[in-house]
Amino acid sequence: MSDTDSFIDEVTEEVRRDRLFLMLKRYGWIGGVAVALIVGGAAFREYSKAQEQAAAEALGDAITAALETDGSEKQAEALAAVSSEGAGGAAIAKMLEAGALAEAGKTAEAVARLEAVTVNGELPLIYRHIASFKALALQTGTLSAADRRLQYEALAQPGAPLALLASEQLALLDVEEGNSEAAIARLRDIVADATVSADLKDRASQVIVALGGSLDGDAAPEG
Repeated sequence: MSDTDSFIDEVTEEVRRDRLFLMLKRYGWIGGVAVALIVGGAAFREYSKAQEQAAAEALGDAITAALETDGSEKQAEALAAVSSEGAGGAAIAKMLEAGALAEAGKTAEAVARLEAVTVNGELPLIYRHIASFKALALQTGTLSAADRRLQYEALAQPGAPLALLASEQLALLDVEEGNSEAAIARLRDIVADATVSADLKDRASQVIVALGGSLDGDAAPEG
């Protein structure tokens, strides 16, 4: 019985090997294709990363060269000539161009560049909010307090990238309108926020004290 069992096992093993070789002949190409896809995918990713890095470096060099141009107007022209394949790079160049135009006294043109970034739906929210915030800052003397308040309130929504900075501007609008109590309350919220930066916290604290309030909320504002 032992020899018989051994013989049966050997035959069974041979059958298994034959089946394995047959399957490899039939379907072995699938493994080859899978390996080729994996290797090809890895190579394509590396190539894409290299292309993206090269494009970013080229954009950085072009922006640096433009910023080194003498004179705000010429600097703005140089920045306007900077080209970028990505929407983010183009937005950065446009915001820098707006800054140069503002320095050259061309506020309306600067605002137009920033507003073009603001309405670009392809951009991340942070880009659009920064452009909107800068545009509002340039229009302090031309936009009414009501219009500025409306736009700053949109930027100050909870979770928005520049919510605290926009809240600071709303507090300053409260002061402008003579509502010190509302300003102090808003500034206290800024100071108490866990995400507030040290600089903004210091500014808000100083304005609270200047308005006759206190950080703990015990003292009432004068007037």
